[in-house]
Amino acid sequence: MRVISGEKRGKKLFSPSESTRPTEDRVKEALFNILTEIEEGSAVLDLFAGSGGIGIEFLSRGADRAVFSEFKRENINTIKKNLEHLGYEEKSAIYSGDYNRNLYQISQSRDSSFDYIFIDPPFDKIEYYDNALEQIDNLSLLKKDGIIILESRGDLNLDLDVFECIKEKKYGKHIRLYFLRRRDQDESIVSR
Repeated sequence: MRVISGEKRGKKLFSPSESTRPTEDRVKEALFNILTEIEEGSAVLDLFAGSGGIGIEFLSRGADRAVFSEFKRENINTIKKNLEHLGYEEKSAIYSGDYNRNLYQISQSRDSSFDYIFIDPPFDKIEYYDNALEQIDNLSLLKKDGIIILESRGDLNLDLDVFECIKEKKYGKHIRLYFLRRRDQDESIVSR
């Protein structure tokens, strides 16, 4: 596992135990090819962060701030180790525990809105997608022109009232990426 591009390109990342499934490098690369350029000063929320690889990739590509939410203590320690290894401690915040509680706590912080939100729960927790989207909307965590990226194993049957799917990509037999935005947004910021 490594940083794909940006100022920390090629740097190795520490990985937690086998029970944590980090986003594959090829999927990570495809995700950022779709997003194209990450604007300087942007903020990202890496929900169900695992090793922190996605949030770290955003930082390496120019994001100003990354917030990580993770439940497992071992993963939190790995995120801290990766942030220290790359010198990103000052640009990051880590919330530990249940994601619903973390989302609420994040909403109460001074920097509580995000340009990008990446959601990748454990594959057996399908219900987390709709619940997380509902919380993100209720707590106003996504900026007006922000993008939500979902990674899943297989198709998602999402309840999309507030958000719309603007792009869907399949990688291999199982991995899918969904790109969502608010329905009231004027134009897409993902490449076609």
